[in-house]
Amino acid sequence: MAKPTLFSPGKLGAMDVSNRVAMAPLTRSRAGMDGVQTPLAVEYYRQRASAGLIITEATNISRQARGYAYTPGIYTDAHVQAWLPVTKAVHDAGGRIVVQLWHVGRMSHTSLQEAGAAPVAPSAIQADDEVFTEAGQMRPSMPRALRADEIPGIIDDYRNAATKALQAGFDGVEIHSANCYLLEQFIRDSTNKRTDAYGGSIENRTRLTLEVAKAICGIWSSDRVGIRLSPITHAVGHTPLDSTPQETYGFLARKLGELKLAYLHCIEGQTRGANDSRDFDFKALHAAFGGWYIANNSYTRDLAISAVDSGHADMVAFGRPFIGNPDLVSRLENNYPLVVADLATYYGGAAAGYTDFPVYSPQSRKG
Repeated sequence: MAKPTLFSPGKLGAMDVSNRVAMAPLTRSRAGMDGVQTPLAVEYYRQRASAGLIITEATNISRQARGYAYTPGIYTDAHVQAWLPVTKAVHDAGGRIVVQLWHVGRMSHTSLQEAGAAPVAPSAIQADDEVFTEAGQMRPSMPRALRADEIPGIIDDYRNAATKALQAGFDGVEIHSANCYLLEQFIRDSTNKRTDAYGGSIENRTRLTLEVAKAICGIWSSDRVGIRLSPITHAVGHTPLDSTPQETYGFLARKLGELKLAYLHCIEGQTRGANDSRDFDFKALHAAFGGWYIANNSYTRDLAISAVDSGHADMVAFGRPFIGNPDLVSRLENNYPLVVADLATYYGGAAAGYTDFPVYSPQSRKG
């Protein structure tokens, strides 16, 4: 059997993928405030269907889960109806698409919550940084600690979102347990000061992530469920790292591997920073998980090719390059030049900077 390359097909759990280039989740803030995707999203995702796997922008599992204006949801029938033409367009173009399930936890503002409620978190520790509201950038509001009797409801919200994702025609789901949002807020001892069954030991702090994964595997077969982790990123909220990240995330990876999930998707280094994992052994995390490993974080063409060739990763996810290059797979394979999209069009707006990027034409030499 030929050794896999970045551009060879493969089997990601139950999903056949045409290559090893994944489109990473990219928040674009173009949905309605009710979380309903606009028709623009149909064309946006269709254009990028040559990716071996599309992982959607982070998608709220409930109204409480929302931390940024104009982000999509997957918890009502209206959300399902808006996502259906997206998944159909991707499938008609030969692609595969999973939805990333998201709860922001403390990274929210009261203006984004129902009736101005406080955001929820494992512990009442306010985050730094900013969140995007209808009124502009605001510091996240002081959260309140979730009561133990509320946690089953959070798990039910994930279960409901997974059910809606099935109804919306996705190929699978990815659990967002990274970038210092709710699940990772439970994982890290820097943001989790609880003394109950969800705090203290590594086993307790990883309990919610594992319970969510098991609940979702009751809706989807486990080989259509992936998860994203970010052991050494401060990401949003300038969140301190866990005190023993190798031990904590290694334990979690082993437990997730026992569930036979489709893949483990890891941010290697600081989100939006250099691809630098000197402070963490991601190879050990891959080995502990035992299944497909998707590497992510500022990968270049050469780094991605090497990562798959060497066996470091089974797939590599690209984020920002997919914004200005809907045909990114072709550009990487042929070493065509890449467009650098205007940061001013990343979040919010209409078609400009979203669906108006052309595919590369070697004849015209225009990108």
